[in-house]
Amino acid sequence: MQPEAEQSGTLQRTMKARHLVMLSLGGVIGTGLFFNTGYIIATTGAAGTLLAYLIGALVVWLVMQSLGELSVAMPETGAFHVYATRYLGPATGYTVAWLYWLTWTVALGSSFTAAGFCMQYWFPQVPIWQWCLLFCVIIFGLNIISTRFFAEGEFWFSLVKVITILVFIILGAAAIFGILPMHDGTPAPFLHNLTAQGWFPHGTLPILMTMVAVNFAFSGTELIGIAAGETENPEKVIPVAIRTTIARLIIFFLGTVFVLAALIPMQQAGVEKSPFVLVFEKIGIPYAADIFNFVILTAILSAANSGLYASGRMLWSLANQRTLPRAFAQVNRRGIPVFAISISMLGGILALFTSIIAPDTVFVALSAISGFAVVAVWLSICASHYRFRRRYVASGQKVEALAYRAPWFPILPVLGFILCLIACLGLAFDPSQRIALWCGIPFVACCYAAYYLTSAKKAKDVKHVSDSST
Repeated sequence: MQPEAEQSGTLQRTMKARHLVMLSLGGVIGTGLFFNTGYIIATTGAAGTLLAYLIGALVVWLVMQSLGELSVAMPETGAFHVYATRYLGPATGYTVAWLYWLTWTVALGSSFTAAGFCMQYWFPQVPIWQWCLLFCVIIFGLNIISTRFFAEGEFWFSLVKVITILVFIILGAAAIFGILPMHDGTPAPFLHNLTAQGWFPHGTLPILMTMVAVNFAFSGTELIGIAAGETENPEKVIPVAIRTTIARLIIFFLGTVFVLAALIPMQQAGVEKSPFVLVFEKIGIPYAADIFNFVILTAILSAANSGLYASGRMLWSLANQRTLPRAFAQVNRRGIPVFAISISMLGGILALFTSIIAPDTVFVALSAISGFAVVAVWLSICASHYRFRRRYVASGQKVEALAYRAPWFPILPVLGFILCLIACLGLAFDPSQRIALWCGIPFVACCYAAYYLTSAKKAKDVKHVSDSST
């Protein structure tokens, strides 16, 4: 006889509020913040980076308010595509699920590549792909032990990241204003670097061009919706997790970006080395750069850990909705969808190839593809929320009966949708990120085509069985 979890194919509600908050923070505080920020500073300048992150924070708040109302009303694992299926159509729901899977599977590739960059700080002779292989094995192992073990591990990983970010902001601010000396003896920069090249040295267009990169940095907040189906008391836990996560993100991201932009001249920023490490190399604290490089490494692996969890659960959810073969919905006796996780690990394998070809340029391309996919998912969340509330009211139910209500309806979901759409259009103006459109748009088209082809085949098979029985 099969164990109950494996027999039923159900996931278990073992996550608590602290797990949910730290899972979301763990997904966010990773590759995007630690590496992409350097690319954004180099592209938009210091003031432009701050403005881009302010807009990004607004977009995240809008999307999370929409998601909060949906996930409290309907707490389900793989929530985004379930909502899109109900309120935007089954083909859109199918496409959203695959887009989110693409988001995190490709993000795994960029995460492992970034982890390889970190290791090259200490071991410059060792190829990045060897580190990628090692980290693939570690992250896969963490995900197939148990959900509770994964959540507990992610809680402590994320706690280390949160504390480190706070320490970074404090030490960085001390260096900006001369309380801590610069390592090379240069005077304190104060706010000179924020305007040294002008407020917007390349104009305002680069801000639009980097919005997807900013959104990629913020991606992971929506993991709260993914984990809703494995959370205890979701109607109480999810609103607390959303409010807590957004408040911390605004403090961490804007504070961090301010310190980075003030301490790193625009022409020194990039993705080959984390801007955080560059900052600590400038500050006269012994071994600070080494310590922070280690913290960044654990942070990136933590984000990869969250990403593999999310992509595996999305495949499980698709199979549970009978749009993928049942093999993807199988779980072991501990409630882990091992097969779905194994397929999602392909993103980590992708890193092995990209890190050999051109790690510095491919990293930006991988991030752009992942960013495009997550922004497309955010578009669906806003649209689903709009349709949900309209349908809810039309059915005669009172808005006051909702356990969690997003404010300013319908302005909130409409504004969120528009800003996400503008971010996607910005990719067309950046040659280094344009590949996201060339890959992302055909991927969306293939998903719709695959859905209609498989639906037509299912309908034909059902008709054939029906005709045979009569």
